[in-house]
Amino acid sequence: MDYNGCKDFLMETAKALLTTDSPSGFTRRAVEVAEGIARELGYAVRRTNKGGLVIEVPGRKRGKKVGLCAHIDTLGLMCRSIGPKGELMVTKIGGPLMPTLDGEYCKIYTRNGRVYTGTILSLSPASHVFDDAATRPRDEGNMYVRLDELVKTADDARALGIEAGDYICFDPKTTVTESGFLKSRFIDDKGSAACLLTLLKLMADAGVRPRYDAEIHLTVYEEVGHGGATIPWDLSELLAVDMGCVGLDLTCTEEQVSICAKDSSGPYDYDMVSRLVALAKEGGVDYAVDVYPHYSSDVSVAWKAGSDAKAALIGPGVQASHGMERTHFHGMRETIRLIALYLECA
Repeated sequence: MDYNGCKDFLMETAKALLTTDSPSGFTRRAVEVAEGIARELGYAVRRTNKGGLVIEVPGRKRGKKVGLCAHIDTLGLMCRSIGPKGELMVTKIGGPLMPTLDGEYCKIYTRNGRVYTGTILSLSPASHVFDDAATRPRDEGNMYVRLDELVKTADDARALGIEAGDYICFDPKTTVTESGFLKSRFIDDKGSAACLLTLLKLMADAGVRPRYDAEIHLTVYEEVGHGGATIPWDLSELLAVDMGCVGLDLTCTEEQVSICAKDSSGPYDYDMVSRLVALAKEGGVDYAVDVYPHYSSDVSVAWKAGSDAKAALIGPGVQASHGMERTHFHGMRETIRLIALYLECA
């Protein structure tokens, strides 16, 4: 399979996913994008009751079934209430770094199908006016959305169809540089979903299949803690493909695939992690093994829900997670290579 030749498809797939708003609970359009790509490549798909996507990948042999999972839900905001001047007070969906949202453009999706634009701001937004413009906390209680509409009162905002519970989606600013970097919000975990879809294309183009039947689960509630809770229990193994951590004393870079030995939920399956390390070494994959200090994955949730599958976690190195994230084509490519080795594609 031509891992270097897949760059254009990989980045275009990543951009298609990244530029489709999909905070947890509001993921239908992103699922439709992924479903369309998988169907076009010739794979059977189905939806889960929770709105996730399952892609069936027939293997060369029967005997066991392996699962891979990535999530295409993202961080976001929701309108908590409407202030007296028509300002939208917010509550977090997942764990965005709120200080990084100060000044970001956003869209507001109403339940009657309207879409408005706005800007996320501090309640003390002007340095020429407020004494605490630089020091006021940037958190849920001190930030709001300024609507790009002529609103003076809460009733003005409601007249537009805006209500508490409406989703607020901030601009991902997706960019691919000539040097191979992908920088955007929500590379966690749409970058990994793009890797899985790109592997499907490589397999389809080369006419190869995994050794055993496989299912790819694209989950839609990972950022709020229960995305992997309903992954079926009939899987022998489950490999989560999620962002690799970069920073502090971790050894992974944006150009590598990270193999996680342990995260906040505990260690991953020792034998499976060891097998992934051996496959990376034997296959010449550029990898790192790390322990993630503040992290949980769909595998962690699947285990807590009762799954008996052996499970592990890998993913491309991603810098500045839950903020303005960045990874590199090399890290995504190495992730794809390691997944192909794990699946024993031939």
